Amino acid sequence: MIEYRTIRVALLGAGSVGSQVARLLLEHADELTARIGARIELVGIAVRDVDAKRDADLPRELLTTDADALILGADIVIELMGGIEPARTLVLQAIASGADVVTGNKALLAAHGPELFAAAEQVGAQLSYEAAVAGAIPIIRPLRESLAGDRIERILGIVNGTTNYILDRMDTTGASLEDALATATDLGYAEADPTADIGGYDAAQKATILASLAFHTSVPVDAVHREGITGVTAAQVESARRAGYVVKLLAICERLTDPESGEEGVSVRVYPALVPRQHPLAAVHGANNAVFVEASAAGPLMFYGAGAGGVQTASAVLGDLVAIARRHVIGGPGTSESTHADVAVLPIGRITTRYAITLEVSDEPGVLAAIAHVFADHGVSVEQLQQAVADSGTATLVIGTHHATEQALADTVAALAESPVVVSVASVLRVEGAV
Repeated sequence: MIEYRTIRVALLGAGSVGSQVARLLLEHADELTARIGARIELVGIAVRDVDAKRDADLPRELLTTDADALILGADIVIELMGGIEPARTLVLQAIASGADVVTGNKALLAAHGPELFAAAEQVGAQLSYEAAVAGAIPIIRPLRESLAGDRIERILGIVNGTTNYILDRMDTTGASLEDALATATDLGYAEADPTADIGGYDAAQKATILASLAFHTSVPVDAVHREGITGVTAAQVESARRAGYVVKLLAICERLTDPESGEEGVSVRVYPALVPRQHPLAAVHGANNAVFVEASAAGPLMFYGAGAGGVQTASAVLGDLVAIARRHVIGGPGTSESTHADVAVLPIGRITTRYAITLEVSDEPGVLAAIAHVFADHGVSVEQLQQAVADSGTATLVIGTHHATEQALADTVAALAESPVVVSVASVLRVEGAV
């Protein structure tokens, strides 16, 4: 009979993901042992309240409120508490004690990633975080390892399931943002306070992590340009549908050349954008996530699947756990982060993109000439224009631009808003993913 060594695992947090991780560890212990070559022992689960209701039936004797003691007796610590503190303190404590760490805490990594990775590298510990972005979808390890020798040019990601469900429902049913959000809340896709999702904060945190990996540089979350979906209307979504587009909240990480200095930099941004219906991301429905990677040698790559859910995200956590546990069996230090490229993060005004602008204008002679003059004054070329006459003496213009710098486009929109022939700027959306 084979004698296996034992690897002690401490779990911090037993919410929707943590409880499923604990359940799977207990139910599949023998199978995991055979895969790893060592026995995994769940030594305890740190929680705030041992009597709270869980998503899985867990042995009460494993529950404890003493996270400090639990960490000191563990070889691997799984942190699924969420938030910044006490998660940051406990992760640093685990690393200092000699333990490896698995986390799914996107907020923690976005705010304190460099500090945590430096601490792990100093002691040769492993810090893994596949579950922090896109739930069950394997995207961290491909960027961290499989594509480490390639040059990533661009990432377009649908990384928030709540907003994707809302926008998809608006597109397929014609629902308003408010009605789609209410449905998402009823189905459990949206929190009681959905600000982190619909405000783009969640996606910005994930964009920070993806960009840091893709471009081998440290990208602080406050350098990410962020716009949520709160301003997206049913009329915008319907107009996009008629024009052959779908509205998606995108996390965009892009390598580009600064038009002012000529030096290479990266842009990291989150905003709702028009995506052509023939693009793979346009077919991502419901609460699913997808990450579209454009690499210099590998070409276009698509990663698609469940972006949330307790058991789905638990799959990513266990994948990290198995990889780390195997390292315990064969020995050697953990894999450190490659963030030494020190590439500049460029402001939103330096990117080149396209706009779709909807204007309400006076229905009178000379309006089109005045509008065209505004575009020409700011060096922005019009690609297409659609016009519809309203009953109130106004007309609706939908103007699609050629590529221009974000600053030039933003200045154009500001000038249009001040033009005497423009009643209102009804909508401004960027176009992404088009050839």
